[in-house]
Amino acid sequence: MNKIILYFVFFWSLQTLSAQELKWQTDINKAIELSTQSKKPLMLFFTGSDWCGWCIKLQKEVFQKPEFVEWSKKVILVELDFPKKMQLEASLKQQNDQLQQIFQVQGFPTIWFVSPQKNGTQINLQQLGNTGYVAGGPEKWLEVVNQFMPK
Repeated sequence: MNKIILYFVFFWSLQTLSAQELKWQTDINKAIELSTQSKKPLMLFFTGSDWCGWCIKLQKEVFQKPEFVEWSKKVILVELDFPKKMQLEASLKQQNDQLQQIFQVQGFPTIWFVSPQKNGTQINLQQLGNTGYVAGGPEKWLEVVNQFMPK
């Protein structure tokens, strides 16, 4: 019995450590700057973090798994949250609302993959593809999103 508890604690600790390794940006301008410097695409995660069941499920089944944590090094992660129980800072709420309109996000979760393209002083976000929740864990989700990733 003690071995079972020890294994459970070990694997739970791994899951917790994996989730902590993710660095989510919330400021789109900072994320664009990081993307431009690193030449990595942006992964825009439109979520209702405190009320959207599918968003929470996606976090648990995919984003908190070691396979996703390793894969996520290929992108700049951006969380665009639309919570109901807490209030965002006004500028962050305005930014998220504008991006929701630009990408015509109708439901949550929606994940857009984009690549910033500089056009003089203006930056355009070239759309690479989008998805949402995909059943089957990180393997199935990554199978879908890898189709959008630049080679």
